[in-house]
Amino acid sequence: MKILHTSDWHVGKVLKGQSRAEEHKQVLAGVIEVARAERPDLVIVAGDLYDTAAPTPEATRLVTRALTALRRTGADVVAIGGNHDNGQALDALRPWAEAAGITLRGGVRDSPDEHVIDGTTAGGERWRVAALPFLSQRYAVRAVEMYELTAAEATQTYADHLGRVLGRLTEGFAEPDRVHLVTAHLTVVGAATGGGERDAHTVLGYAVPATVFPGTAHYVALGHLHRSQRVPGPCPIRYSGSPLAVDFGEQENVPSVTVVEVTATSAARIREVPVPAAVPLRTVRGTLAQLAEIAPPEGWLRVFVREQPRAGLREEVQELLPRALEIRIDPELVPAPGSGARTAQRAGRSPRELFADYLDSRGHADADVRELFDELFEEVDR
Repeated sequence: MKILHTSDWHVGKVLKGQSRAEEHKQVLAGVIEVARAERPDLVIVAGDLYDTAAPTPEATRLVTRALTALRRTGADVVAIGGNHDNGQALDALRPWAEAAGITLRGGVRDSPDEHVIDGTTAGGERWRVAALPFLSQRYAVRAVEMYELTAAEATQTYADHLGRVLGRLTEGFAEPDRVHLVTAHLTVVGAATGGGERDAHTVLGYAVPATVFPGTAHYVALGHLHRSQRVPGPCPIRYSGSPLAVDFGEQENVPSVTVVEVTATSAARIREVPVPAAVPLRTVRGTLAQLAEIAPPEGWLRVFVREQPRAGLREEVQELLPRALEIRIDPELVPAPGSGARTAQRAGRSPRELFADYLDSRGHADADVRELFDELFEEVDR
């Protein structure tokens, strides 16, 4: 059978105030074109369909249309919720999804059987997917308890909880003559972040070892980390990455989907298929004079300005580079805390003096900023 693995669409993403709706339309159209060309038997969307738990009607319309278009290629479609998604809201779409022939699992349900999906390809290859949406730490214990663990077992770590849940969902993977698959939205120890993930859900407390996946799985389709990569483990484990660079930290990532060909009796053959059409994210550096001489690069820009901070600097940069979404003083010019700056002592110091010390410590010598602070302070201190 052939599988198309994608994840982390983040539809509805706003980058520094800039909507990316048109980019998402183009990128998802590219994913659909890959599906039409490859003709997979199964499409797996491994979470983070949306960028926010409260998506706009436009974002919902785009996601549902994309899922429908993928289904119309003739593939079965399985999609799970990620940490950016509202699991309950996704589950509310299940009647629509089932009518469209799409399997949607937004959150963990009471019965583990609901997370085990069976199917058969047109060529007669039987397959099974253990589908685990994102589980936060506070719900992991509840999920474990639902699956009849003891109180002592429920006190174990998050990684232990995930291992137990996955163990329950993959109990039938010893059955021969079937392709066994896992899809989940989580962080695996040793995998590299893409640069735009939500930090709270990629810290060590949320990381699980690759050994939580059974060696009997033919392929593990992961979402959550935005960089396409293989993860060493007891079976083939892979993040497909995001088909669109979500933030400037991901500008070096190559947007793609993963195509897998496998049978019940042969190892998975895995390849990346690039997805074009996204507006690139780029970083430029320089003084105002240097920025004025460069040809504005294509795409959205992050600008590191090699100038001392002052009022109006941002506006000057935006006049030179209208597509600059993020403008910052070059980190190389920002002095390290305490590097030659006098440490402000609170006792007996006025707010004006403390603010002046702060500006000095940051290398910010603009008198206009100090005057503005004085004016604002006088207004609130009346």
